[in-house]
Amino acid sequence: MIALLKITRAVSAWCIVLPVLAGATLSCQRDTKTTAPNVVIIYADDMGYGDLAIQNPDSKIPTPHLDQLASEGMRFTNAHSSSGICSPSRYALLTGTYHWRRQHGIVGAFGPPFFNDGDITLPQVLQERGYATACIGKWHLGWNWNFTNPPSGKVTQWGREVSYYLPNDVSWDQPVTGGPTDRGFEYYFGDGTINFPPYAWMENDRLLAVPTEVMDIQDIGYETKEGNWEFRPGPKVPGWNPYEVLPTLSEKVVEWIGSQTEDKPFFLYFPLPSPHAPIIPNDEFDGKSQAGAYGDFMYQTDWVVGQLLQAIRDKGWEENTIVIFSSDNGPERYAFDRGEKHGHFSMGPLRGLKRDIWEGGHRVPFVIRWPGKIPAGTVSDKLVSQLDIMATLADLTGTALPEGAAPDSHHFLPELRTRPEQFPQRDWLIHNTMANRWAVRQGEWLYINDNTGQHSAMPESFSKLRGYETFATPGLLFNLAEDPEQRVNQYALKPELVESMDRLISEAKAGGYLIKDD
Repeated sequence: MIALLKITRAVSAWCIVLPVLAGATLSCQRDTKTTAPNVVIIYADDMGYGDLAIQNPDSKIPTPHLDQLASEGMRFTNAHSSSGICSPSRYALLTGTYHWRRQHGIVGAFGPPFFNDGDITLPQVLQERGYATACIGKWHLGWNWNFTNPPSGKVTQWGREVSYYLPNDVSWDQPVTGGPTDRGFEYYFGDGTINFPPYAWMENDRLLAVPTEVMDIQDIGYETKEGNWEFRPGPKVPGWNPYEVLPTLSEKVVEWIGSQTEDKPFFLYFPLPSPHAPIIPNDEFDGKSQAGAYGDFMYQTDWVVGQLLQAIRDKGWEENTIVIFSSDNGPERYAFDRGEKHGHFSMGPLRGLKRDIWEGGHRVPFVIRWPGKIPAGTVSDKLVSQLDIMATLADLTGTALPEGAAPDSHHFLPELRTRPEQFPQRDWLIHNTMANRWAVRQGEWLYINDNTGQHSAMPESFSKLRGYETFATPGLLFNLAEDPEQRVNQYALKPELVESMDRLISEAKAGGYLIKDD
């Protein structure tokens, strides 16, 4: 059990400092109702920095519920995901560990777990603290599927032949291990990943229905409202309708919150499948934005957040619930056309988008609300990472972190620290998506060890629209305080700074770049 491990951070599990900016108060009780706040993390998928209307004055997408959440809490304008893509950022959030200590890529269709069995997760430590824990939504961190055959299907997709599993290649009558319920979540409900097989609902460690058909990627059976389906071939249950995914998850979240009781705090991780492609807003949300179907899908995403927040209000738990909202990475490549066509820039003023180590790839919306504890309507430009959520929540909930847990996590609210000397403020952060390109942020400076931060090719028309130039130096150096759009390369002007920042990358990688299986 986690509790048997040596405590290295946070306070005793039953002695909590509930920090209040107006004056901290000390409470050492055994009543979890009064000492342990509920915790909710809402994690959008491919939502850009500029898709949060409150921080984009030129937004064409209303986000009233998220704007209200931000107005009631603290909004971070310099917050980052660990990676510019999905699975790695999710792993980092749930473990407080840089994704590149494990791997760079996403978990593929029917892929194995991103985790090692020895990894310590946020839900595990909160469960040990006495929390009810649930994950509802997109997992995309792998399972140990039970295969009866190698993948026997073949299809041409994106110009190459790919192999995929057919329904008879998988044994569906056994529990599927390695997923959420083996990582500290007592309850899971979701479809795994909306554009990956199996296309079916899973509850805990079993599918609710056996997938007996195959998703035909040439004929999904429905039309997207923008962009492509992005579906991978594989098993599906008969009648699977992608348009039902987001509404079903919304209903399940409200239902789960409603089933909780006052005598036990809860941790809810709600990883949304939106506004990730396929871009499929339900009909009642059509035309709710001025940014096309994506804008409408983002509006629906905001509406779903509103349903969750209302469920908390209906239970009377708003004052004792910490709510965190963020996104796993920047917007998908459709954002280029959206900017040109609709004048809505999902990356906001930032350069780049999903996959990039340009700021637009990993600087993401980030809001935290805890009424009465975090001052309403505040904005912070402090450098924070989703890696830091684990250490911060452990401290705010009085939860002990075992030795070796959350090795890359820092407390991101210094003014809420219970023991400031144990929580040095973050002053540098590694940015990375793929294995061949790295960046480091230190103070106001950002260094990239290549002549570009691009992994997603930017169309020439968009580059011209924004007035971007390419660079020829072997590395890049920007002062983000003066140049947040990363236009002025100072690499040749500050060789000593470049050398020292490049050394930070090397030292970080050498400190555990590849972690061996436990």
